[in-house]
Amino acid sequence: MKLTWYGHSAFRIETGDAKILIDPYLIGNPSWTGGWEGPAEGITHVLLTHGHSDHISGALEVLGKSGAQLVANFEICMYLVGRGVSDKKINPGNIGGTVDCGGFTSTFVQALHSSSFGEEGGKNVYLGNPGGLVLHFPEDETLYHMGDTDIFSDMALINELHEPKIGIVPIGDRFTMGGAVAALACRRFFKFETVVPCHFGTFPMIDPTPEKFEAGLEGSGVKLALPKIGETITI
Repeated sequence: MKLTWYGHSAFRIETGDAKILIDPYLIGNPSWTGGWEGPAEGITHVLLTHGHSDHISGALEVLGKSGAQLVANFEICMYLVGRGVSDKKINPGNIGGTVDCGGFTSTFVQALHSSSFGEEGGKNVYLGNPGGLVLHFPEDETLYHMGDTDIFSDMALINELHEPKIGIVPIGDRFTMGGAVAALACRRFFKFETVVPCHFGTFPMIDPTPEKFEAGLEGSGVKLALPKIGETITI
């Protein structure tokens, strides 16, 4: 599996024939100034955990160029269809559901957060419940992108049901759990082999580095992967 980080919670995952963008915050992202065209090259799927602008700004452009399949909750799918995405290219679901994406499956799981999109004039459009995504691949380890969330005890059930080996974990505090709590979640509820922190260093209001997360994982035996922004690593 190849993984590329574009800052914040935006990732490109390549495995088998699937080329996936998760939460493609590629427009207006202070951490990523490389545009959306490069990350969109060859993309087969766009997956969205929730509707905040720092997770979906860039999704319309990527979907328009690539013709990729959109995997998101029903409300986000309908919102983007209303803005030009083909209704033949959506694969909606909701918490507890699993969808076949062609080459892999995606299960929608709980996240403790919110989900809306701010439009002109200060109007916020409700975009369903936030979630995490558990991706099962036929020839690769199961990956869990937590989305934006705090720790919650049902993470133990997610581990029991799905046994993810790769975790993408928000650690920036204020809008998600902070690094120390995120490390506790990984140690207490999961048996990850590799974790990739995200949702830090993007804005002044959130933690600038993964130091607290790294310290909290010390001695756990879990591999901490820290790609540079725009760097592709193999997991």
